[in-house]
Amino acid sequence: MGCFGCSGISGEESEYPRNKNKKRNDNSSNKNKPQRQANSDSSKESIKKEESPNSEQLLLGVKNFALNAEVSVDGKATKAAHSFTFEQVIAATGNFRLDYFLGEGGFGKVYKGLLEETNQVVAIKQLDQDSLQGTREFVAEVSTLSTAEHPNLVKLIGFCAEDEQRLLVYEYMSLGSLENHLHDFKPNQKPLDWNTRMEIAAGAARGLEYLHVKMNPPVIYRDLKCSNILLGEGYHPKLSDFGLARVGPSGDKTHVSTRVMGTYGYCAPDYAMTGQLTFKSDIYSFGVVLLELITGRKAVEYSKERRAEYLVGWARPRFKDRRNFSQMADPLLQGQYPMKGLYQALAVAAMCVQEQPNMRPAISDVVNALNYLTSHKYDPNNCVQSSRRRKTASLVNINQAKGAVADRDFKSF
Repeated sequence: MGCFGCSGISGEESEYPRNKNKKRNDNSSNKNKPQRQANSDSSKESIKKEESPNSEQLLLGVKNFALNAEVSVDGKATKAAHSFTFEQVIAATGNFRLDYFLGEGGFGKVYKGLLEETNQVVAIKQLDQDSLQGTREFVAEVSTLSTAEHPNLVKLIGFCAEDEQRLLVYEYMSLGSLENHLHDFKPNQKPLDWNTRMEIAAGAARGLEYLHVKMNPPVIYRDLKCSNILLGEGYHPKLSDFGLARVGPSGDKTHVSTRVMGTYGYCAPDYAMTGQLTFKSDIYSFGVVLLELITGRKAVEYSKERRAEYLVGWARPRFKDRRNFSQMADPLLQGQYPMKGLYQALAVAAMCVQEQPNMRPAISDVVNALNYLTSHKYDPNNCVQSSRRRKTASLVNINQAKGAVADRDFKSF
């Protein structure tokens, strides 16, 4: 079974703006051309609105939250998000100058800015007052990122909730989103190599592990996709856009019941059908992202007749026979990848996208597997690494009924 699209959701875009012409421009150049910094759905129908019945109370809560000088994260004190005035935001963006404009999506526009007080370059998302991002999502992002501190999570510097204005101030990620480098790059742009792709996957997994395991209370991300993974110098990945994040189940509870929200192609089928959100919902989404990194294909491809082909549905039959594995690799890699590493990466992806959520691995197991994989760098000059398929493939036994990969194979890495 292929990936189920979340009800009422369009998966072509994400919640941080992207270039309307779908061309990537480097953040440091071509300033007059819109570009993605933080991702946003260009279609306003892509995310369902989950508006709070008491918006004013929520906004008051987030403002009071920011007044606390410090909050506790894992027993450590960390600064809360700063509350900016709208006047400060105007000054930072030069009154939203056209040459500061980075991109636009269904939730509003993103501008590059410079904070005068700290001389820090930032990205400022100005939410459209008529957009689908309700007050609840705005508050969710502020509260989640204000209490989170991890090298693989984008840093929320502050926000503005003055009158009708809703703005979020983030650290500036100079290389844009993973989607820019995987799907929307220029013809003369060099594709990501194998080592970089696996490092990005491992970093994203570590960010997700922090949300699931180390945050208190733990958080379900709910919107993991390529366009929500931003890249800094050296292609350092950071998860962004936490408007859909929800506190995970606690105690004897196994799930959180919520309206289905997400993106076609990334949404776990069990969550899409039942509305029961679990940590394994994020694992499925991560598996789709990992498949995109390996194959170079999009989560959803559309034919000329606008028929959707889901990446998971395309990949599952191929998981059954390892002779297909080399054909699944992104052609842009031009064969420059370790065969053993390819098998292992596909094994991790295959287990993450299993239909039954209880068959998917925990995020800590995913991190361990990818850390092992990235510790063995691919050297294209080492002919042994690129040699014919050998018995090393036995580490990845994907030749099982219905294409399932046993948990013992995952732990054998």
